Amino acid sequence: MKPSCFGIRGTMAGLLVLALAACEPRAPEEPPKAMPEPPQFLLETSTYDQLPGWREDKVAEALPALIRSCDRLLRAPDDREVGRGAVGGTVMDWRAPCAAIADFSGAGSDSGDDAFRNLVEQLFVPFKVMYGDKDTGLFTGYYEAELRGALFPGSGYDTPLYKRPNDLVTVDLRHFDKDLSGKRVAGRVQDGRLVPYHARDEIDNGVIDGANLELLWAADPIDVFFLHIQGSGKVLLPDGSTMRVGFDGSNGLPFVAIGRLLIDEGYVSRANASMQSIREWLRNNPDQATELMQRNPRYIFFRKIEGEGPIGAQGVALTPRRSLAIDPSFMPLGAPVFLDTTWPGSSASNPRPLRRLMVAQDTGSAIKGAVRGDFFWGAGDPALAEAGRMKQRGSYYLLLPKSVAARRATGS
Repeated sequence: MKPSCFGIRGTMAGLLVLALAACEPRAPEEPPKAMPEPPQFLLETSTYDQLPGWREDKVAEALPALIRSCDRLLRAPDDREVGRGAVGGTVMDWRAPCAAIADFSGAGSDSGDDAFRNLVEQLFVPFKVMYGDKDTGLFTGYYEAELRGALFPGSGYDTPLYKRPNDLVTVDLRHFDKDLSGKRVAGRVQDGRLVPYHARDEIDNGVIDGANLELLWAADPIDVFFLHIQGSGKVLLPDGSTMRVGFDGSNGLPFVAIGRLLIDEGYVSRANASMQSIREWLRNNPDQATELMQRNPRYIFFRKIEGEGPIGAQGVALTPRRSLAIDPSFMPLGAPVFLDTTWPGSSASNPRPLRRLMVAQDTGSAIKGAVRGDFFWGAGDPALAEAGRMKQRGSYYLLLPKSVAARRATGS
Protein backbone atom coordinates (compact mmCIF):
# COMPACT_ATOMS: atom_id res chain seq x y z
CA MET A 1 0.00 0.00 0.00
CA LYS A 2 1.36 3.41 -0.93
CA PRO A 3 2.33 5.36 2.26
CA SER A 4 0.44 8.51 3.21
CA CYS A 5 2.17 11.84 2.63
CA PHE A 6 1.22 13.05 6.13
CA GLY A 7 1.55 11.73 9.66
CA ILE A 8 4.47 9.40 8.89
CA ARG A 9 6.35 8.55 12.04
CA GLY A 10 9.24 6.19 12.28
CA THR A 11 12.68 5.81 13.66
CA MET A 12 14.46 4.45 10.55
CA ALA A 13 15.88 7.14 8.29
CA GLY A 14 15.84 4.80 5.35
CA LEU A 15 12.09 4.28 5.64
CA LEU A 16 11.55 8.03 5.94
CA VAL A 17 13.53 8.69 2.80
CA LEU A 18 11.59 6.06 0.91
CA ALA A 19 8.29 7.44 2.14
CA LEU A 20 9.13 11.03 1.21
CA ALA A 21 10.32 9.92 -2.18
CA ALA A 22 7.01 8.20 -2.72
CA CYS A 23 5.15 11.38 -1.77
CA GLU A 24 6.97 13.63 -4.24
CA PRO A 25 5.25 14.24 -7.56
CA ARG A 26 7.20 12.65 -10.41
CA ALA A 27 7.77 14.13 -13.83
CA PRO A 28 6.75 11.84 -16.63
CA GLU A 29 9.72 9.91 -18.00
CA GLU A 30 10.97 11.04 -21.40
CA PRO A 31 11.49 8.33 -23.95
CA PRO A 32 15.19 7.73 -24.63
CA LYS A 33 16.53 9.67 -27.57
CA ALA A 34 17.33 7.58 -30.56
CA MET A 35 21.04 7.58 -31.41
CA PRO A 36 21.72 8.70 -34.97
CA GLU A 37 22.66 5.89 -37.29
CA PRO A 38 26.34 6.02 -38.29
CA PRO A 39 26.98 6.70 -41.98
CA GLN A 40 27.18 3.62 -44.13
CA PHE A 41 29.90 2.60 -46.56
CA LEU A 42 28.13 2.49 -49.90
CA LEU A 43 29.06 1.51 -53.43
CA GLU A 44 26.94 3.23 -56.03
CA THR A 45 26.86 1.50 -59.43
CA SER A 46 28.36 3.70 -62.13
CA THR A 47 29.46 3.54 -65.76
CA TYR A 48 32.76 4.36 -67.43
CA ASP A 49 31.15 7.34 -69.14
CA GLN A 50 30.60 8.77 -65.66
CA LEU A 51 34.29 8.52 -64.71
CA PRO A 52 35.79 12.00 -65.24
CA GLY A 53 38.91 11.74 -67.38
CA TRP A 54 38.60 8.00 -68.01
CA ARG A 55 39.14 8.39 -71.77
CA GLU A 56 42.17 10.67 -71.34
CA ASP A 57 44.17 8.62 -68.85
CA LYS A 58 47.14 6.54 -70.01
CA VAL A 59 45.63 3.55 -68.26
CA ALA A 60 48.24 1.05 -69.46
CA GLU A 61 50.70 2.69 -67.06
CA ALA A 62 48.76 0.91 -64.30
CA LEU A 63 49.29 -2.52 -65.91
CA PRO A 64 52.50 -3.42 -63.98
CA ALA A 65 50.80 -2.56 -60.68
CA LEU A 66 47.73 -4.63 -61.56
CA ILE A 67 49.85 -7.62 -62.60
CA ARG A 68 51.71 -7.53 -59.27
CA SER A 69 48.49 -7.28 -57.29
CA CYS A 70 46.84 -10.07 -59.25
CA ASP A 71 49.81 -12.33 -58.68
CA ARG A 72 49.57 -11.70 -54.95
CA LEU A 73 45.79 -12.15 -54.81
CA LEU A 74 45.83 -15.44 -56.66
CA ARG A 75 48.23 -17.08 -54.21
CA ALA A 76 45.32 -17.41 -51.77
CA PRO A 77 42.64 -20.16 -51.85
CA ASP A 78 39.63 -19.62 -54.10
CA ASP A 79 37.26 -19.06 -51.18
CA ARG A 80 39.40 -16.40 -49.49
CA GLU A 81 37.47 -13.14 -49.15
CA VAL A 82 38.89 -10.09 -50.91
CA GLY A 83 38.49 -7.12 -48.60
CA ARG A 84 36.61 -6.83 -45.34
CA GLY A 85 33.18 -8.40 -45.55
CA ALA A 86 34.09 -9.76 -49.02
CA VAL A 87 33.48 -6.32 -50.55
CA GLY A 88 35.68 -7.47 -53.43
CA GLY A 89 34.16 -10.95 -53.62
CA THR A 90 36.45 -13.94 -53.30
CA VAL A 91 39.73 -14.89 -54.92
CA MET A 92 37.76 -17.07 -57.37
CA ASP A 93 36.10 -13.91 -58.74
CA TRP A 94 39.51 -12.50 -59.64
CA ARG A 95 40.98 -15.52 -61.42
CA ALA A 96 39.49 -14.83 -64.86
CA PRO A 97 40.09 -11.04 -64.85
CA CYS A 98 43.64 -11.49 -63.58
CA ALA A 99 44.39 -14.10 -66.25
CA ALA A 100 43.17 -11.70 -68.94
CA ILE A 101 45.33 -8.91 -67.51
CA ALA A 102 48.39 -11.18 -67.40
CA ASP A 103 47.84 -12.15 -71.04
CA PHE A 104 47.43 -8.57 -72.24
CA SER A 105 49.99 -7.25 -74.71
CA GLY A 106 50.23 -3.95 -76.52
CA ALA A 107 51.10 -1.58 -73.67
CA GLY A 108 53.41 1.35 -74.27
CA SER A 109 51.52 3.15 -77.01
CA ASP A 110 48.36 5.17 -77.45
CA SER A 111 46.73 2.18 -79.10
CA GLY A 112 47.92 0.08 -76.14
CA ASP A 113 46.12 2.44 -73.80
CA ASP A 114 42.92 2.16 -75.81
CA ALA A 115 43.19 -1.62 -75.95
CA PHE A 116 43.84 -1.90 -72.22
CA ARG A 117 41.01 0.53 -71.48
CA ASN A 118 38.66 -1.70 -73.49
CA LEU A 119 39.90 -4.76 -71.61
CA VAL A 120 39.29 -3.13 -68.21
CA GLU A 121 35.77 -2.18 -69.30
CA GLN A 122 35.09 -5.80 -70.27
CA LEU A 123 36.38 -7.17 -66.95
CA PHE A 124 35.24 -4.70 -64.29
CA VAL A 125 32.26 -2.59 -63.26
CA PRO A 126 32.94 0.81 -61.61
CA PHE A 127 31.28 1.74 -58.31
CA LYS A 128 31.42 5.21 -56.83
CA VAL A 129 32.59 5.00 -53.23
CA MET A 130 30.28 6.78 -50.78
CA TYR A 131 30.18 7.25 -47.03
CA GLY A 132 26.60 8.07 -46.22
CA ASP A 133 25.68 10.89 -48.59
CA LYS A 134 29.29 12.03 -49.05
CA ASP A 135 31.38 11.03 -52.04
CA THR A 136 34.43 13.25 -51.46
CA GLY A 137 37.31 13.00 -49.04
CA LEU A 138 40.96 13.89 -48.48
CA PHE A 139 43.79 12.65 -50.69
CA THR A 140 47.36 13.17 -49.56
CA GLY A 141 50.70 12.03 -50.98
CA TYR A 142 53.73 10.06 -49.85
CA TYR A 143 57.10 9.12 -51.29
CA GLU A 144 60.08 6.85 -50.78
CA ALA A 145 62.44 8.73 -48.48
CA GLU A 146 66.17 9.04 -49.21
CA LEU A 147 68.77 9.51 -46.50
CA ARG A 148 72.47 9.02 -45.77
CA GLY A 149 73.50 6.11 -43.58
CA ALA A 150 76.25 3.65 -42.67
CA LEU A 151 76.50 0.07 -41.48
CA PHE A 152 78.45 1.12 -38.38
CA PRO A 153 78.13 4.09 -36.00
CA GLY A 154 80.53 7.00 -35.87
CA SER A 155 81.74 9.74 -38.22
CA GLY A 156 78.42 11.51 -37.89
CA TYR A 157 76.25 8.43 -38.31
CA ASP A 158 74.66 8.29 -34.86
CA THR A 159 70.91 7.64 -35.26
CA PRO A 160 69.97 3.94 -35.42
CA LEU A 161 67.38 2.30 -37.63
CA TYR A 162 66.18 -0.71 -35.68
CA LYS A 163 65.14 -4.15 -36.85
CA ARG A 164 61.98 -5.73 -35.48
CA PRO A 165 62.52 -6.71 -31.82
CA ASN A 166 62.10 -10.35 -30.89
CA ASP A 167 59.73 -9.45 -28.04
CA LEU A 168 57.32 -7.49 -30.26
CA VAL A 169 54.04 -9.43 -30.48
CA THR A 170 51.40 -8.60 -33.11
CA VAL A 171 47.87 -9.94 -32.62
CA ASP A 172 45.30 -10.27 -35.41
CA LEU A 173 42.06 -9.89 -33.46
CA ARG A 174 39.89 -11.61 -36.07
CA HIS A 175 41.19 -14.92 -34.70
CA PHE A 176 39.46 -14.08 -31.41
CA ASP A 177 36.32 -12.30 -32.63
CA LYS A 178 35.16 -12.21 -36.24
CA ASP A 179 33.63 -8.77 -35.63
CA LEU A 180 37.17 -7.48 -35.09
CA SER A 181 38.34 -8.49 -38.55
CA GLY A 182 40.94 -6.02 -39.79
CA LYS A 183 41.90 -4.97 -36.26
CA ARG A 184 45.36 -5.62 -34.84
CA VAL A 185 47.19 -4.79 -31.65
CA ALA A 186 50.89 -4.94 -30.85
CA GLY A 187 52.71 -5.21 -27.56
CA ARG A 188 55.04 -7.33 -25.45
CA VAL A 189 54.44 -10.00 -22.86
CA GLN A 190 55.15 -8.98 -19.26
CA ASP A 191 54.30 -11.21 -16.32
CA GLY A 192 52.07 -13.30 -18.56
CA ARG A 193 50.08 -10.31 -19.85
CA LEU A 194 50.21 -8.46 -23.17
CA VAL A 195 51.12 -4.84 -22.46
CA PRO A 196 51.76 -1.92 -24.84
CA TYR A 197 55.18 -1.84 -26.46
CA HIS A 198 57.74 0.85 -25.65
CA ALA A 199 56.89 4.33 -26.97
CA ARG A 200 59.12 6.49 -29.16
CA ASP A 201 60.62 8.47 -26.28
CA GLU A 202 61.54 5.27 -24.42
CA ILE A 203 63.18 3.79 -27.50
CA ASP A 204 65.02 7.04 -28.25
CA ASN A 205 66.31 7.00 -24.67
CA GLY A 206 67.81 3.53 -25.07
CA VAL A 207 65.28 1.05 -23.69
CA ILE A 208 66.12 -1.51 -26.42
CA ASP A 209 69.83 -0.71 -26.70
CA GLY A 210 72.00 -3.75 -26.25
CA ALA A 211 69.61 -6.06 -28.08
CA ASN A 212 71.71 -5.95 -31.28
CA LEU A 213 68.79 -4.57 -33.31
CA GLU A 214 70.64 -1.86 -35.25
CA LEU A 215 70.08 -2.39 -38.98
CA LEU A 216 72.21 0.65 -39.83
CA TRP A 217 73.02 4.15 -38.61
CA ALA A 218 71.75 7.38 -40.18
CA ALA A 219 73.29 10.83 -40.31
CA ASP A 220 70.16 12.87 -39.58
CA PRO A 221 67.52 12.12 -36.90
CA ILE A 222 64.96 14.27 -38.74
CA ASP A 223 65.43 12.19 -41.90
CA VAL A 224 64.88 9.09 -39.77
CA PHE A 225 61.69 10.56 -38.29
CA PHE A 226 60.29 11.16 -41.78
CA LEU A 227 61.39 7.68 -42.82
CA HIS A 228 59.19 6.39 -39.99
CA ILE A 229 56.26 8.35 -41.41
CA GLN A 230 56.82 7.14 -44.99
CA GLY A 231 57.55 3.54 -43.97
CA SER A 232 60.27 2.82 -46.53
CA GLY A 233 63.28 4.44 -48.12
CA LYS A 234 66.65 4.31 -49.82
CA VAL A 235 69.80 4.72 -47.75
CA LEU A 236 72.91 6.06 -49.49
CA LEU A 237 75.96 4.38 -47.93
CA PRO A 238 79.44 5.98 -47.73
CA ASP A 239 80.83 3.78 -50.53
CA GLY A 240 78.17 5.08 -52.94
CA SER A 241 76.01 1.96 -52.81
CA THR A 242 72.35 2.02 -51.84
CA MET A 243 70.36 -0.10 -49.39
CA ARG A 244 66.59 -0.15 -49.57
CA VAL A 245 64.77 -0.54 -46.25
CA GLY A 246 61.11 -1.24 -45.64
CA PHE A 247 58.49 -1.52 -42.93
CA ASP A 248 58.79 -4.58 -40.70
CA GLY A 249 56.35 -3.73 -37.94
CA SER A 250 55.45 -0.98 -35.51
CA ASN A 251 55.11 -0.66 -31.77
CA GLY A 252 51.34 -0.45 -32.31
CA LEU A 253 50.89 2.87 -30.53
CA PRO A 254 48.74 5.65 -32.05
CA PHE A 255 50.16 7.91 -34.74
CA VAL A 256 50.27 11.61 -33.82
CA ALA A 257 50.77 13.98 -36.76
CA ILE A 258 53.57 16.43 -36.01
CA GLY A 259 52.12 18.84 -38.57
CA ARG A 260 48.95 19.06 -36.50
CA LEU A 261 51.01 19.83 -33.38
CA LEU A 262 52.93 22.59 -35.14
CA ILE A 263 49.73 24.16 -36.46
CA ASP A 264 47.85 23.90 -33.15
CA GLU A 265 50.75 25.49 -31.24
CA GLY A 266 51.21 28.27 -33.76
CA TYR A 267 54.64 27.34 -35.07
CA VAL A 268 53.45 26.78 -38.65
CA SER A 269 50.41 28.31 -40.31
CA ARG A 270 47.77 26.01 -41.72
CA ALA A 271 48.10 27.66 -45.14
CA ASN A 272 51.85 27.01 -45.26
CA ALA A 273 51.91 23.56 -43.66
CA SER A 274 53.64 20.99 -45.86
CA MET A 275 56.19 18.25 -45.44
CA GLN A 276 58.87 20.68 -46.57
CA SER A 277 57.88 23.46 -44.15
CA ILE A 278 57.66 21.00 -41.24
CA ARG A 279 61.09 19.61 -42.01
CA GLU A 280 62.52 23.13 -42.25
CA TRP A 281 61.00 24.14 -38.90
CA LEU A 282 62.48 21.08 -37.17
CA ARG A 283 65.94 21.79 -38.59
CA ASN A 284 65.76 25.44 -37.53
CA ASN A 285 64.57 24.60 -34.01
CA PRO A 286 66.72 21.68 -32.83
CA ASP A 287 66.09 22.35 -29.13
CA GLN A 288 62.34 21.80 -29.58
CA ALA A 289 62.47 19.28 -32.41
CA THR A 290 63.25 16.20 -30.32
CA GLU A 291 60.48 16.87 -27.80
CA LEU A 292 57.93 17.47 -30.56
CA MET A 293 58.93 14.36 -32.52
CA GLN A 294 58.65 12.25 -29.37
CA ARG A 295 55.04 13.33 -28.94
CA ASN A 296 54.32 10.88 -31.76
CA PRO A 297 54.62 7.62 -29.76
CA ARG A 298 54.40 5.37 -32.82
CA TYR A 299 57.72 3.77 -33.80
CA ILE A 300 58.58 1.83 -36.95
CA PHE A 301 60.99 -1.08 -37.33
CA PHE A 302 62.72 -1.88 -40.63
CA ARG A 303 64.18 -4.67 -42.69
CA LYS A 304 66.48 -4.75 -45.68
CA ILE A 305 64.61 -5.02 -48.97
CA GLU A 306 66.14 -7.05 -51.77
CA GLY A 307 65.05 -6.35 -55.34
CA GLU A 308 62.27 -3.98 -56.29
CA GLY A 309 60.62 -1.69 -53.82
CA PRO A 310 59.30 -0.08 -51.81
CA ILE A 311 56.97 -2.82 -50.62
CA GLY A 312 53.39 -1.87 -49.75
CA ALA A 313 50.96 -3.46 -47.31
CA GLN A 314 49.78 -5.93 -49.95
CA GLY A 315 53.32 -7.29 -50.08
CA VAL A 316 54.16 -6.07 -53.61
CA ALA A 317 56.49 -3.39 -54.95
CA LEU A 318 54.71 -0.07 -55.37
CA THR A 319 54.46 1.69 -58.74
CA PRO A 320 55.09 5.46 -58.72
CA ARG A 321 51.98 7.49 -59.51
CA ARG A 322 49.86 4.34 -59.87
CA SER A 323 49.82 2.88 -56.33
CA LEU A 324 47.35 4.16 -53.74
CA ALA A 325 47.24 3.62 -49.98
CA ILE A 326 43.69 3.09 -48.69
CA ASP A 327 41.84 2.13 -45.51
CA PRO A 328 41.42 -1.68 -45.69
CA SER A 329 38.46 -1.44 -43.30
CA PHE A 330 36.52 -0.30 -46.36
CA MET A 331 38.52 -0.88 -49.55
CA PRO A 332 40.02 -4.19 -50.72
CA LEU A 333 43.78 -4.35 -51.19
CA GLY A 334 44.76 -5.27 -54.73
CA ALA A 335 41.72 -3.79 -56.45
CA PRO A 336 41.87 -1.22 -59.26
CA VAL A 337 40.59 2.24 -58.32
CA PHE A 338 39.91 5.23 -60.54
CA LEU A 339 40.90 8.44 -58.77
CA ASP A 340 39.34 11.84 -59.42
CA THR A 341 41.21 14.61 -57.62
CA THR A 342 43.52 17.55 -58.41
CA TRP A 343 47.27 18.05 -58.56
CA PRO A 344 49.09 19.26 -55.44
CA GLY A 345 48.86 23.01 -55.18
CA SER A 346 45.64 23.21 -57.18
CA SER A 347 42.94 25.40 -55.72
CA ALA A 348 39.18 25.29 -56.03
CA SER A 349 39.32 28.43 -58.15
CA ASN A 350 42.06 27.06 -60.41
CA PRO A 351 41.88 23.26 -60.37
CA ARG A 352 44.29 21.04 -62.29
CA PRO A 353 42.65 17.62 -62.61
CA LEU A 354 44.55 14.52 -61.51
CA ARG A 355 42.50 11.58 -62.80
CA ARG A 356 43.96 8.15 -63.29
CA LEU A 357 43.66 4.43 -62.83
CA MET A 358 45.38 3.36 -59.60
CA VAL A 359 45.73 0.13 -57.65
CA ALA A 360 45.03 -0.14 -53.91
CA GLN A 361 48.33 -1.62 -52.72
CA ASP A 362 49.18 0.03 -49.43
CA THR A 363 47.79 1.29 -46.13
CA GLY A 364 48.87 3.85 -43.55
CA SER A 365 48.16 4.64 -39.92
CA ALA A 366 46.81 8.08 -40.90
CA ILE A 367 44.72 6.76 -43.80
CA LYS A 368 41.33 6.30 -42.18
CA GLY A 369 37.93 6.53 -43.83
CA ALA A 370 35.93 5.23 -46.76
CA VAL A 371 36.90 8.10 -49.08
CA ARG A 372 40.54 8.61 -48.13
CA GLY A 373 43.74 7.88 -50.01
CA ASP A 374 47.50 8.42 -50.06
CA PHE A 375 49.05 8.82 -53.51
CA PHE A 376 52.50 7.24 -53.98
CA TRP A 377 54.70 9.64 -55.96
CA GLY A 378 57.95 7.63 -56.11
CA ALA A 379 61.40 8.46 -54.73
CA GLY A 380 63.66 11.48 -54.51
CA ASP A 381 63.22 15.23 -54.39
CA PRO A 382 60.69 15.50 -57.27
CA ALA A 383 58.45 12.99 -55.51
CA LEU A 384 58.90 14.81 -52.20
CA ALA A 385 57.94 18.11 -53.85
CA GLU A 386 54.57 16.71 -54.95
CA ALA A 387 53.88 14.47 -51.94
CA GLY A 388 54.77 17.12 -49.40
CA ARG A 389 52.12 19.58 -50.55
CA MET A 390 49.34 17.23 -51.58
CA LYS A 391 46.17 17.87 -49.55
CA GLN A 392 43.44 17.65 -52.15
CA ARG A 393 39.73 16.92 -52.06
CA GLY A 394 38.56 14.20 -54.38
CA SER A 395 36.58 11.04 -54.93
CA TYR A 396 37.21 7.61 -56.37
CA TYR A 397 35.58 4.61 -57.97
CA LEU A 398 36.19 0.98 -57.02
CA LEU A 399 36.40 -1.39 -59.99
CA LEU A 400 35.01 -4.83 -59.19
CA PRO A 401 34.95 -8.00 -61.30
CA LYS A 402 31.69 -8.47 -63.19
CA SER A 403 30.83 -11.58 -61.22
CA VAL A 404 30.98 -9.56 -57.97
CA ALA A 405 28.96 -6.73 -59.55
CA ALA A 406 26.29 -9.19 -60.69
CA ARG A 407 25.86 -10.56 -57.16
CA ARG A 408 25.63 -7.05 -55.77
CA ALA A 409 22.89 -6.26 -58.29
CA THR A 410 20.82 -9.25 -57.19
CA GLY A 411 21.66 -8.88 -53.49
CA SER A 412 23.14 -12.36 -53.35
